[in-house]
Amino acid sequence: MGALHPRPFLKWAGGKTQLADALLQRRPAHFQTYHEPFVGSGAIFFRLYREGLIQRAILSDANAELIDAYRAIRDHVSEVMEILSGLPHSKEFYYKIRSQDPWSLSLPERAARMIYLNKTGYNGLYRVNRQGRFNVPFGRYKSPTYLDRENLLAASRALQHVEILCAPFDTVIERAEVGDWVYFDPPYVPVSQTANFTSYYANGFTLQDQERLRDICIALSQKEVYVMVSNSDAAIVRSLYASPYFAVDEVQANRAINSNGAKRGKITELVITNYRVDQLLEPRLQ
Repeated sequence: MGALHPRPFLKWAGGKTQLADALLQRRPAHFQTYHEPFVGSGAIFFRLYREGLIQRAILSDANAELIDAYRAIRDHVSEVMEILSGLPHSKEFYYKIRSQDPWSLSLPERAARMIYLNKTGYNGLYRVNRQGRFNVPFGRYKSPTYLDRENLLAASRALQHVEILCAPFDTVIERAEVGDWVYFDPPYVPVSQTANFTSYYANGFTLQDQERLRDICIALSQKEVYVMVSNSDAAIVRSLYASPYFAVDEVQANRAINSNGAKRGKITELVITNYRVDQLLEPRLQ
């Protein structure tokens, strides 16, 4: 990819790089501001940017360390790259930097630490314990690319005029206006006891949070805002969105993050919209 083609600079559980085609095929034909309240890897934002489909964006997340990484790449990318260039790839150094308190570091140092741990930690996971401390073990990589200068510079350019907020997902209701598009990619409802990534936040993402998300989607629909939600193909998700406001569509996705390689493969996920995909200019709420 060239300098004008930024990709996500972080790996993320549930990242949407491999689902981007299916999601973009289901986007509204026309929209004003793009909002992504669970930004994660930003795969959809970067894809929209690469294809020239976005004019204004507001990216947000409740994960303060993640949001600071975005802000650092936008505003201090040279400093982040300089710090990354001096970090050795070793198990000993990994645990040394992992033990640091990120909030004792400068913004560029904190972002460099997060990128380094993300690219050298086990399976590209971001996981925190109940105290909010990153606790992923060292990964098995021979030569991980945590300093990708070209892509970091491209990501920085893509983010230059983007508003980046540390905020709970429900605050999007205060920002989104008629004709905007909000894409929600929340921590998924687990389809089994072991498929649970709620440790993305130290306090988890509960069924009550999923219900609150559905309620926010209804409120946005009433404001004539386009809404898209990704989630697992779980009975509770289908039940939550069994409403005249929503259309539920199935897509095939790859399960990319699993400690057991045999359990990775094609699975069905749901894409929920408040407009008909076959008539993108006709919201279901009208």
